[in-house]
Amino acid sequence: MLVSEFDYHLPPELIAQRPPLERDSSRMMVVDRTACAFADRAFRDLPDILQPGDLLVLNNTRVFPARLLGHRKGVKAQAVGKYNPARRQHLTAEIEVLLVRREDDHVWQALVHPGRKVRVGEVIFVGDDELEAEVVSRGERGLRRVRLRTTQEGTVDQAIERLGHVPLPPYIRRPDNHSDREAYQTVYAKARGAVAAPTAGLHFSGRVFEALRARGVATCEITLHVGLGTFRPVETQSVEHHKMEAEHFEISQPSAAAINSAQREGRRIVAVGTTSVRTLEHVAREYAGRVLASSGEADLFIVPGFQFQVTSALLTNFHLPRSTLLMLVSAFGGRDLILRAYQHAIEQRYRFYSYGDCMLIV
Repeated sequence: MLVSEFDYHLPPELIAQRPPLERDSSRMMVVDRTACAFADRAFRDLPDILQPGDLLVLNNTRVFPARLLGHRKGVKAQAVGKYNPARRQHLTAEIEVLLVRREDDHVWQALVHPGRKVRVGEVIFVGDDELEAEVVSRGERGLRRVRLRTTQEGTVDQAIERLGHVPLPPYIRRPDNHSDREAYQTVYAKARGAVAAPTAGLHFSGRVFEALRARGVATCEITLHVGLGTFRPVETQSVEHHKMEAEHFEISQPSAAAINSAQREGRRIVAVGTTSVRTLEHVAREYAGRVLASSGEADLFIVPGFQFQVTSALLTNFHLPRSTLLMLVSAFGGRDLILRAYQHAIEQRYRFYSYGDCMLIV
């Protein structure tokens, strides 16, 4: 299967640059897999569309301000010699450190940009030199291991929260601002650790949850810390040659019990977002179709032909061409139907990607 089979053309003006004024005011396309049809609705219609007894599975990961902007002081910055303004500018230029995966309290895997000449042993200073990131080793695919330490009172995590920036996706072509700290976060976010939001959940508001409860729709929460694996571009021509990077997940005993109960009783399990799907299906493959309380690393790559064992319906945003997310959605809804739905969304001027509109596939 070729990556080019998951391509489509999106006019750039349809990429949402800012969140809607109200979380639940977005549009929602409802895709019916059985009828091979779709309809334009509003997200606020979700409680009326779902059925009493349905179980919504939410990813409660919380995005942290993982993007650190600092300046470098290279290991050779103190070399004796003739003063060179160009070299001085090179050594103290702004550097971005994107924290992507924690190894312990102080060591992280990170992307450093521009990182080609950032050498092992160099230190990047963030803020008023309040936080230091020392490059301790180089990894694969551009990753570095960095050791963080703070020069002020408080913990490293507190310094990150104070000095870090919201890691908005690169297709949002503006700097982050203070409002993004809440807007790029679900209202039920709890478990700190994601570098990107599970964006299907951004549409939910308190009043929508109230209406869902009144309808008899249940909810439970799981955790998948969204990392680079979700957004790495597919760099191979063949889908089968792409390898997903692992992301940490956790499923509690109450949530596992709720999911298994819904399965036994034949109630629909509605995954909110592709991250919830991958977590559920990863665990089901490990435990013969059951979802057990567990934690670990999920690297499941879902493409057309995949046999879903848990997910009955999927709420998701619109995804980039050729992305692993679009492949997952195509596996669930059928590639031809999904690409037709995407074309319809473009014609109807839906808003795409993280801050955009959504799709419910039933």
